[in-house]
Order: sequence, then C-alpha cells, then structure tokens
Amino acid sequence: MAKEDKRPIVIKRIKKVAGGHHGGAWKIAYADFVTAMMAFFLLMWLLGSTAKGDLQGIAEYFKTPLKVALMGGTGSGDSSSIIKGGGQDLTRSEGQVKSGELPPEEKIINLKATRQEFLRMERIKELEKLKELKANIEKMIEAEVKLKKFKDQILLDLTSEGLRVQIVDEKNRPMFQSGSADLEPYTRDILRAIGKMLNDMPNKVSLSGHTDAQPYVTADGRYSNWELSADRGNASRREMIKGGLADDKIVRVVGLSSAVLFDKQQPLNPINRRISIIVMNKKAEEAALKDGGSVDIDAETGDPLEELQLDAASGVDVTASAPQAVTAMPAENAAHSGAVAAGH
Repeated sequence: MAKEDKRPIVIKRIKKVAGGHHGGAWKIAYADFVTAMMAFFLLMWLLGSTAKGDLQGIAEYFKTPLKVALMGGTGSGDSSSIIKGGGQDLTRSEGQVKSGELPPEEKIINLKATRQEFLRMERIKELEKLKELKANIEKMIEAEVKLKKFKDQILLDLTSEGLRVQIVDEKNRPMFQSGSADLEPYTRDILRAIGKMLNDMPNKVSLSGHTDAQPYVTADGRYSNWELSADRGNASRREMIKGGLADDKIVRVVGLSSAVLFDKQQPLNPINRRISIIVMNKKAEEAALKDGGSVDIDAETGDPLEELQLDAASGVDVTASAPQAVTAMPAENAAHSGAVAAGH
C-alpha cells in the first residue's frame, strides 16, 4: 500500500520574457538622454559666458593648431601666450580684445622729414639718370669712328654738381690753336656730338675753360690766361649749340685760368688745358640760377632749408668737383699780338 501512494513529481519551468510591462531597460536610455541634455546645456552655458576673444582663440586652434602649439596657450589670442595679445589684434599686451574695441590709431606726420625723404628720392632718381647719360656717352665714343681715337682725351666722372665731361689737351693733340680760342676740327666734332646728346636731358649745363700755369699776357697787358680761358669756354658753348644743344640749357660759362689745375704736381702738364662741361643736378642748378641770392632759413633751427651737397643718405659716391670761384669776363675779339708763351 505504501508504494502505491507515491505520486510523480512534476517540475514546471517558467520562461520569463525581458522588456515586459515592468522592465528596467528604458531607465538606461533615459539616463543617457538626461546626460546628453546636461552636456548640451553645459555647452550652451559655456558658450554664453565665454568672451568673444576666447571663442576666436578656440576657433583659431582648430584652424591652425600648430601655430597655437608653438606659441603656447589655448589659442592664438590667449593672453597667457608667449606673444601677448587678444582676439584679432595680436599687438595687444594683455587681455582678450575685439577689433572694435581698439582705439583709433593716431598718425603724426613730420612734414620736414617727409620733405627730406622726398628730396632724397628725387636725388637718387636724378643720379640714376646721370649715370645712364654717362654710359650712353661712353657708348657713343666707342661707336663713333671720329671720336673713338680721342677717347683718352674725354674724361667722364660724377661730382657733387652732376655729370662732368672734361675734354683735355695732349702734348701733340691740343684742342685749340696755340694762344687762341680757335678750335681744332676734331674738337668741333667732339663738342657737337656731346651737345646733341646732352639736349635729351632736362638738366642745365655749365662750361668752364682752363689753362695751364704758363704765364700768358699780351703786349698791352689787357689779355691774359683769364680772358683766354673764358674765350675758350665761350667758343665751346657755340660749338655745342651748333651740334644741337638748346641755347637756354647753358646757365654758366666761366674762365678759371690756371686757378684749378687738373695735375697740381705738374702745373705745366698739357692735361691742365681743358674744357669742363657739367650736366648739373637740381641743387647745383638752383645755386647757379640764384647766383648768390638769398637762402631760406629754418626759423627754429637756423639751418638752410636747401643744401647744395648731396645727402649722404642717398648712397651717392661722388668725387669732389673743382671749385668754380672766379668768373672771367670774355675779352673782345682783338688781335693778340705780342703774346708771350705758346703752350696755352
């Protein structure tokens, strides 16, 4: 009987399905949503409380991170950077600033300095033109058969007054007939060719005649090296005009006798007998036209407003020009009978 009372054991397995009516997965999604919203509002709060300079620095970081990395700080406008600055203005020494906050920059113009700079630039331009003229004359001498054989007698250099062209005597090849202002034929060719070329320049021209130190006087004592040098300068002027030089371009013709020797060691050297032609720069031209007139003086410093010498700042390397201190009055065309010495 006892064995018959045993009943079979039945095991029920209940399968639970997740996500039912009372599941907890939605809580995880809600927590993620709240976190995202918190991060969003935090971002908005940061953006709203950050200065515009900081924002531009952050934007600059993402545009040029290498620049920020090299300079330091969090952005190119960071005031803690090695190069102090702020916003778009990197010249500010502290703080983040906007371009609109910058005060207007005051500009002070020094009229005197500006004028000096303008004059300096004008002198440089003028010097370049004179250098170009010098090169053109040298090319002309090489190209012209009539002139090439006399190139040793044509000397060109730049002086404080401008471009100087000197036509000098040689022992067996003088420019003038002895003791007179009559030009040799080849001297006429040289002067006419130079006159034609100088007419293309706007600069004024001065001429000076020179003799050696050999005394020269007529029997009546009215004609000397002074008159002879002046006559030779004037004769050269006429030949240059015949060659094409405009008459109004010549502002000065002087005779210097032997006062300014080319070779001071040998006063009787034929090279001292010469004609000097100067293509004048603006300063020398103004000085010649004023002819010892009044000079404008700065009321504050007492310095002349116009200086005759080229400014050293212009970078001009010039040689000292011969002083032209004495002007000889040309003598009348009279017979030079009874003259002593024939080397002039």
